Amino acid sequence: MSIYKVPTKNGQGDLNSSYSDYKTNLYKRFWEYQKSRFPESTPWFDRPYASILRPPVFLRDQAQWNVITSPAANGFEKQSLLELIPKGERHKWFRSMSSSQALAQSVLGNLKVYNALAVLSEVEDENEKGLKAFGELPFSSDQFDLEHKVTYLGETRQTSLDGFIEGDYQVAIECKLTEAEFGSCSRPRLTPKDTNYGSEHCDATNPLLASGANRCPLIAKGIKYWSFGSALFDWKGSEADPFCPLNQNYQLVRNVLSACVKDERVSPRTGHAVVIYDNRNPAFRPDGKAGKSFNETRSALLNKHSLRKCSWQSIVKQMRDNRILPWLIEDLAQKYGL
Repeated sequence: MSIYKVPTKNGQGDLNSSYSDYKTNLYKRFWEYQKSRFPESTPWFDRPYASILRPPVFLRDQAQWNVITSPAANGFEKQSLLELIPKGERHKWFRSMSSSQALAQSVLGNLKVYNALAVLSEVEDENEKGLKAFGELPFSSDQFDLEHKVTYLGETRQTSLDGFIEGDYQVAIECKLTEAEFGSCSRPRLTPKDTNYGSEHCDATNPLLASGANRCPLIAKGIKYWSFGSALFDWKGSEADPFCPLNQNYQLVRNVLSACVKDERVSPRTGHAVVIYDNRNPAFRPDGKAGKSFNETRSALLNKHSLRKCSWQSIVKQMRDNRILPWLIEDLAQKYGL
């Protein structure tokens, strides 16, 4: 069952149905790509027969084929690309064609390997005309990596960013494809069956209003979201709006903090976060769950430029306009319809 239960309003289509149609159409494309690119004689997939209910999923030992590589790539180039995300850093469903991590490695990874990341400097933020999605400063392939670990937020389990641009100005990159939402805080979802329920469960009340048992367990653990976040977000809250701003926007907040904190100092001048998404995905419409989360997080920022977004389609357009890696553009069109 879909998570969407959004009522139709102002003449908009049913979001639940739109999201289902979006995935169905994308899955059909994946299966067409599978049929044209992978011969039946080789066991590539765990369930090789097409279904509109699921995407093709590679066998575990064939997962590397989910990353698009140049047909002319030599061994060193292929190795350099695949090593950008070691096997131990792959998400659980990396081998699914709907994996946003595999898409990120295919696009951003190839741009890095072939020293073509400069094309990102031409992509504009979709919220403000003229603002660059990846910042104003030039950066090299050496400054970019995938699955970047954040070590300065006091976390017991470090944030791992889909992509990161290092330097005097930092950019934290979050990549989405078919996802319906951003990651939320797990503490309100804990139940008495969980071993850490007593020490970490909370009722999702804004801790700036709460006290005692309602204090955010992250604060008690020394995690610095609230201490750093107060310099970037208007999180005062009110009795009329008592809900924790981290609850549903947890992942986005962590990404902003990852970019805007440097050497234990926090400032919007240090960097910003950017979300790359599929502009066909209804979840990113203003009435979709991901769209609402993005807009709520951005609205709470003291400097709105600290959170930006652009689509995969806008990146591919710049690649096409600049004739960057035409073999990659062709495969992205066939596999993803980008």
